[in-house]
Amino acid sequence: MGLSSIDAKEMDYRSLSSSEHQQPPYMHKVGLPPKQNLFDEFKTTVKETLFSDDPLRPFKDQPRSRKFILGLQAVFPILEWGKSYNVSKFRGDVIAGLTIASLCIPQDIGYAKLANLAPQYGLYSSFVPPLVYSFMGSSRDIAIGPVAVVSLLLGSLLSSEIDPTTNPIEYRRLAFTATFFAGITQATLGILRLGFLIDFLSHAAIVGFMGGAAITIALQQLKGFLGIKKFTKETDIISVMKSVCRSAQHGWNWPTILIGAIFLTLLLFVKYAGKKHKKLFWIPAIAPLISVILSTFLVYITHAEKQGVEIVRHIEKGINPPSVKEIYFTGDYLLKGLRIGIVAGMIALTEAVAIGRSFAAKKDYQLDGNKEMVALGTMNVVGSMTSCYVTTGSFSRSAVNYMAGCQTAVSNIVMSIVVVLTLLFITPLFEYTPNAILSAIIISAVIGLVDYEATILIWKIDKFDFVACMGAFFGVVFASVEIGLIIAVSISFAKILLQVTRPRTALLGKIPRTNVYRNIQQYPEATQVPGVLIVRVDSAIYFSNSNYMRERILRWLTDEDEQLESVNQPKIQFLIVDMSPVTDIDTSGIHAFEELHRSLHKREVQLVLSNPGRVVIDKLHASDFVNQIGEDKIFLTVGDAVLTCSAKSPAEVV
Repeated sequence: MGLSSIDAKEMDYRSLSSSEHQQPPYMHKVGLPPKQNLFDEFKTTVKETLFSDDPLRPFKDQPRSRKFILGLQAVFPILEWGKSYNVSKFRGDVIAGLTIASLCIPQDIGYAKLANLAPQYGLYSSFVPPLVYSFMGSSRDIAIGPVAVVSLLLGSLLSSEIDPTTNPIEYRRLAFTATFFAGITQATLGILRLGFLIDFLSHAAIVGFMGGAAITIALQQLKGFLGIKKFTKETDIISVMKSVCRSAQHGWNWPTILIGAIFLTLLLFVKYAGKKHKKLFWIPAIAPLISVILSTFLVYITHAEKQGVEIVRHIEKGINPPSVKEIYFTGDYLLKGLRIGIVAGMIALTEAVAIGRSFAAKKDYQLDGNKEMVALGTMNVVGSMTSCYVTTGSFSRSAVNYMAGCQTAVSNIVMSIVVVLTLLFITPLFEYTPNAILSAIIISAVIGLVDYEATILIWKIDKFDFVACMGAFFGVVFASVEIGLIIAVSISFAKILLQVTRPRTALLGKIPRTNVYRNIQQYPEATQVPGVLIVRVDSAIYFSNSNYMRERILRWLTDEDEQLESVNQPKIQFLIVDMSPVTDIDTSGIHAFEELHRSLHKREVQLVLSNPGRVVIDKLHASDFVNQIGEDKIFLTVGDAVLTCSAKSPAEVV
């Protein structure tokens, strides 16, 4: 039988490398890219970082009138998709808007209490901001309004500066100030196209932070659920449980517990049914409003408030009053509002972008992150001037909006109209609404934020991510929301630093019957080439990791020489560094290679490079490092490098 083409190539390869006098066949040289001046290089980098989507592309070669229209559409996307709007889409948006309105009204009243604000401010925040977003936002599915996590965060940060009970007016003014600066932060990130900064908070850290916040929010609801009058202002689990245990001595309010338990059971049951049967999504969506109506009627006819059941009492009637003059633009509270606003704005932005991206992926359309930031920022700035506090996209309401068949952002407009009608005509009916039902609604809403399935998946995929997740979770639960946030950010940055300062390296070996070289730990059948050590660096080489990279390669070489010496085999003569994954190198990295070259020269080992990229080879030439090692020591592939090294060495390729 004749030899296969692979066997023939292998025999030819062996015969070629067995003779030290035989020259290797013609090989392609690593190309040197054309020189790029500093300005062009800087312009390319900035464009790729901030303008990779080329926002000016639609404006090219367009008349001035058309550019004006395109500019308006860029700021107000409703002018673009509104041209194709029809009755069919309107029908879907009306149904979705009515559905999320029934969910948001009871939630808004409860979330305002989380922020230590009067109930009407939660309703105000579901009127103006959704209208602004409808005109400026690019997501078709996101539902805007107050959310539990941001409300808790805002309430916690604000109450650490001003007591909402003794100084309600100053507290409210600081809330509007924080909302104003939250919007300024979000809009600035979008205008300057710095949205990539929010990606530094890893998914694992967000999962842990959200889960911890959900537990904290649920624990805070024990006050209303159990009818406790004196409750701790701390948010950690230890302080909360101590407060609950102390209050038990004075007795909990059993009518309150009965109301809360009955309706919480009902809400959890319909929520479970809605997940099992997707067509019944509307039942858990309207269940909170139905629960509020029933519990309010029950308290009204029984006068349960006389038995100690805490009720909402008065909700201010009417639409949003202006609050521009209440914002602190000077004084001691200006910087405090700025600090709180930046933190709340970043968390709100992270949540909204995550929601928008997930639903955009489901419906297969593009979401412009920078436009989203400008829209979210603008709505919060306008909201701060119309008695609203920080709003963002809601997980629960956006999911209901999506399942209800929303087509465009008009569903937010429908929701806003329902909320304003509620503010004008219906708020007096909420006077007898028990706090227990609001606590039950919030508990049922935040349970979904504890994503145990994602946590298990994080554990399976990346243990360091799991540490970040658990660090954020326990920081929120056992300390405070701020501490949990700091831990989440710190661990995320620690992971980045660890990956940058300690890049992965690997020893490569030849896959049998191929000319392919792979990691010998991943491919046990891969064999090392006698007299040649092949190392791959899996990272860009910068000042932060260059010394580690040099020391790690020398350790590989030392260990290999010791093993060869123990079996009376000749030492390594060639060190091949596979630079395929090396995307960039700085002066410290080149200096590390120069030191590596000198160290190898003392050991009588030749340094060989394989497949450096365009940026890397350009810098190697500019630093004159190529002349130091010789142009004949840089190859297009590892196979070419091994073939040449083997031709110069008496050792045979296995």
